[in-house]
Amino acid sequence: MRRMSPIRRIAETARSHEEGVWQVAGRVAVLLPLAALVFAVSVLAVKAYPAIRVNGWGFLTGTKWTYGGGYALPVHTDGVAHPQGSSFGALTIITGTLQSSAIALIIAVPVSIGAAFALTERLPTWLSRPLGFAIEVLAGIPSVVIGLWGLLTLGPILSRDVYPIIGNHMPDVPVLDFFRGTPAATGQGLFTAGLVLGLMIIPIIASTTRDLFNQVPPLPKEGASALGMTEWEVANKITIPWVRSGIIGASVLGLGRALGETVAVALVSGSAIHFAPNIFGQMTTIAATILTQLDGAQTDGTGFAVATLAELALVLAVISVLVNLAAGVIIRRTSALVPSVGPT
Repeated sequence: MRRMSPIRRIAETARSHEEGVWQVAGRVAVLLPLAALVFAVSVLAVKAYPAIRVNGWGFLTGTKWTYGGGYALPVHTDGVAHPQGSSFGALTIITGTLQSSAIALIIAVPVSIGAAFALTERLPTWLSRPLGFAIEVLAGIPSVVIGLWGLLTLGPILSRDVYPIIGNHMPDVPVLDFFRGTPAATGQGLFTAGLVLGLMIIPIIASTTRDLFNQVPPLPKEGASALGMTEWEVANKITIPWVRSGIIGASVLGLGRALGETVAVALVSGSAIHFAPNIFGQMTTIAATILTQLDGAQTDGTGFAVATLAELALVLAVISVLVNLAAGVIIRRTSALVPSVGPT
């Protein structure tokens, strides 16, 4: 009997264990993202631990952000060295993050759904294809380019032609006072940041929603039309409910981009660590604060300022995880709903 070569023997052995190899590879592929998340959060927690010990829960509720005396001898609290007079409260930063992301989502979701519906239902193929490609290209534009455009072009236009109309004509009632005020000449502020973020996440949500709409079977829509439903009723009762969970998932992807966006927000928000007095007021977000404060924090010889920024990053990571968990619960509940066909 002819003796099998070593290479052939190895190939035969691998082929005989092919199923087991694929199972192991699949499990590793599933666990890698979770391991990466746990590793990143663990590193942030270790780096932020000194700041967590000193700042305590006041970090989430305080509004004062100062590095203290850089030339005085450091003091020790619970065994952690930090500059005299240093005090860090991130409530204003967290609020700015949530406000700008909420504005972005309010702007982006309706526009994205409308754009996706137009591309799949209303426009001819020769026009929808290049427009769809243009939307996908917009998703790849670097954020610094969009941020510079917002700072140099969009912000001044809004400050000169749009914001005065809103601020001067909004009714002077307590609920709407937040929409009254004088914008900065550059247009930097909360609404500009939210608008720029909305423009940045529209391509993500719109392209995903377009693909979802293309997967809706034509028969339910044709049946609804045959029952006398209008195009709006078909979209509202068939198309959108059919892919509702997917739209929520796409919106969460966009929200994740908005929560973590750095350069563009730093350019158009004003990077001011205080509450925005109105929708035109300057503010900052967690990611933008880390970007703008990191150089100054590294001059702190005690390392406490860098630890505080790590704690801020940890807060952003927790917010992102909670948003995704909440979205998962909503998706599970909405995916069980089956759209009904017929006029009501």
